[in-house]
Amino acid sequence: MEKKDFEAWLDNISIAFLSLTDLQKNETLDHLISLSGAVQLRHLSNNLEILLKRDFLKLLPLELSFYLLKWLDPQTLLTCCLVSKQWNKVISACTEVWQTACKNLGWQIDDSVQDPLHWKKVYLKAILRMKQLKDHEAFETSSLIGHSARVYALYYKDGLLCTGSDDLSAKLWDVSTGQCIYGIQTHTCAAVKFDEQKLVTGSFDNTVACWEWSSGAKTQHFRGHTGAVFSVDYNDELDILVSGSADFTVKVWALSTGTCLNTLTGHTEWVTKVVLQKCKVKSLMHSPGDYILLSADKYEIKIWPIGREINCKCLRTLSVSEDRSISLQPRLHFDGLSNLQTSQMYHCWALERYLLYCLTTDTCT
Repeated sequence: MEKKDFEAWLDNISIAFLSLTDLQKNETLDHLISLSGAVQLRHLSNNLEILLKRDFLKLLPLELSFYLLKWLDPQTLLTCCLVSKQWNKVISACTEVWQTACKNLGWQIDDSVQDPLHWKKVYLKAILRMKQLKDHEAFETSSLIGHSARVYALYYKDGLLCTGSDDLSAKLWDVSTGQCIYGIQTHTCAAVKFDEQKLVTGSFDNTVACWEWSSGAKTQHFRGHTGAVFSVDYNDELDILVSGSADFTVKVWALSTGTCLNTLTGHTEWVTKVVLQKCKVKSLMHSPGDYILLSADKYEIKIWPIGREINCKCLRTLSVSEDRSISLQPRLHFDGLSNLQTSQMYHCWALERYLLYCLTTDTCT
């Protein structure tokens, strides 16, 4: 067919095609496709890809692509990374997207690090760890076998774990090997804290005791509480030991002599945590480096000055919630490497240290 005749024929066909209904157009196309050979089908495939599969991330300027990507959630972005190498390259290069994703997970962002791949890797690592936590695969677990009754007290420090039990004993373990280093006979332990030479225990028999690791001898006994002692802390430099009890009081003792220096009252619930904490800021009553005492019950945290005066006043009381719908619970220790827990309690030590810093700062300003 001559070109002139072909163009006239094509015009007539086009006019007729446009007058058809959508269903008739589809049937017409199906018929033409069935009549087409390999050359025509290849031509049709190439042109349809251009018309229907436009890669907007490839066609748009990079700034517009980044703007659009910011509206997608991280999981969708990760799925989009699988579309093509080009998409993965563009999405991975969007620093702000991955920094925001990390912030939403609670990461503290260092703005000086502008490598987008760094933040994407941080996000992926965090998501993996969250999945491991959910599936109980985040930590390797091991059991320390040795006590013959319930273990109520744990204290972790520098790779060593102290345990106190209902079997009237306390044991010191090397966490890396699982070996028991020391085992001494004590009373029933509700709280333990240790250093290289000694162990301090709080007991369900309402007393606090100090023991020598090497000999197992009791070097000091602190009597005065009328309820179980749930928490102890001490400082050799200050020669002070503090204890929190089910009798709603906190007692301050002379560590070397066992003399009760002060009894702090005001709690209306069992005192389950006492901590000696250094002050971070300067105030009328304290200088940086001075110690204060924090005590916690089920609903309140109280902050006290460390002094030998009798009936000293509480510096401040912090309530968890006004209606007491939220309660505090005793916690265990976590150093970022070893997680130590019983079936009833779990503790993030880093979080506690941050909380204590905030409370101290808030108190002393």
